[in-house]
Parts: sequence; structure tokens; C-alpha cells
Amino acid sequence: MKHLFLTIFALAFAATDIQAQRIKGSDTVLPIAQQTAERFMTLNPNARVTVTGGGSGVGISALLDETTDIAMASRGIKFSEKMKAKAAGEELEEIPVAYDALAVVVHPSNPVKQLTRRQLEDIFRGKITNWKQVGGDDRKIVVYSRETSSGTYEFFKESVLKNKNYMSSSLSMPATGAIIQSVSQTRGAIGYVGLAYVSPRIKTLAVSYDDKHFAAPTLENAINKTYPIVRPLYYYYNKKNAGLVDPLLQFVLSPAGQEIIKKSGYIPINEE
Repeated sequence: MKHLFLTIFALAFAATDIQAQRIKGSDTVLPIAQQTAERFMTLNPNARVTVTGGGSGVGISALLDETTDIAMASRGIKFSEKMKAKAAGEELEEIPVAYDALAVVVHPSNPVKQLTRRQLEDIFRGKITNWKQVGGDDRKIVVYSRETSSGTYEFFKESVLKNKNYMSSSLSMPATGAIIQSVSQTRGAIGYVGLAYVSPRIKTLAVSYDDKHFAAPTLENAINKTYPIVRPLYYYYNKKNAGLVDPLLQFVLSPAGQEIIKKSGYIPINEE
């Protein structure tokens, strides 16, 4: 049945003269965008899709500046961004394409296995500074975070820190890969990454928001809603360019596109 759908989809767009499309923004959404774009281009040889990261804020800025056709974002659009679009007479459309679990990660040698939301808040705000305060070794905690233009930075601040500010001495990283590299090389480190980026180089922690039930960041736990740090991922586009981006968006939201998303370690929108 799936092969039949792909065949029909390919035939539907094979004769369409699809222009080049640019996708830019969230590093969290990047794997989804790359893999669905590659499959889309295989099905549609006339299509040309380029995908680059840089952060949610960078993507939305590029959309407003008309230097990208689709902005990837791991947070909702800000009021200031909406106002900028309105002032320019532009109307932006928001499309949820998947959900993502945000994993809290530490060095593999760290004996700590779980933390409460409040403990995470106190660590990232600088109130807890040594791992022995949360059952670990006598070792200084080194906090790694994303830069302020990152949607992941915004979501972690909103969900885990309850909109309180990060500690001033946290180390801002320009991309998810930099977080993974830094945490894997620093024994006292802690950071956060999208579930799809988790690797054996780092260790994930179980998290509890009610101080009783701890859940590990897995696809299964995100889908059954036992893991608490889950957020929607978006594509934004300018409504005047709907004709350009619709074929690609239809594929991303199709059963075939959502299957790619699930195999990539993300949560399909129909399973949240």
C-alpha cells in the first residue's frame, strides 16, 4: 500500500515544473528536513531543495528577509517576529510537522541517572553547582546551553526553567553537535539535545516533573507522554509562496513523510 502511495505521489508531481526551494533554521529540525527533502527529490527529479541550519531565529529572520522559502523552528513564532511580518505586509503560515523529545545529557562516566525538573532548574540557574548535591561525584557542574537564537534554548527555558534566566556562566554552543562534543569531552558537563541526536558519546538522564515518576527520553516514552520534555516542531512559510512550497509540505505531512520522521527518532504529528 505504501509503495502504491509513493507511486501515485510521484506521478502526481512528476510533470510539475517545481522551482528550487530553500529551507533554513532549527538544527533540531535539520535531520527531518534533510531526509524528507532527499526523498522528495528522488520522487520528483525536477525538484531542487537546499537545507541549512543556524537556529530557529535565524530561519525566521531569513524568511522575513525573503532569503529562504521555509523556516524550520523548534519553537513558536515570537510576537516581535509576527509584528515584523505584519509591518512588511506579509502573512506567515505555521505548519506543525513533528514533535521532539528534548534529552538532558551528561558525560557517560557520570553516575547520576535521573533528575527532577526543579533540580534541573537549579543546575541551569547556578543554584546547584556540584554533582554531589544531586547524588553524584564531588565534581563541579559545567553547564552547556544553546545560543539565544536557538528555539531549543527558548523551549528549555520555558519548560524546564519556567521562564527564569539561565546562569550567566553557562557556556553557549552554536549548534547541537557542539553540545554533544563538549559534553562527551567534559566529565562534569550537562546539556540538552533533541532526541534524534542522542549517541553513545553521551548519557541521557531520566526526568520527572512531579518528583515521583521518572521517565527516560525515548521515542516510546515521548509518544505515550510519560516523558515530560516534548515540544512541537514547525515549518513556517510566506502565504504568497504557498504554490511553491505546498508539494513539499504535502509530502512531509503524508504517511510516507511521517514514516521518515519516525524512523529518524522524532514523533509523527498523528501520534502525539
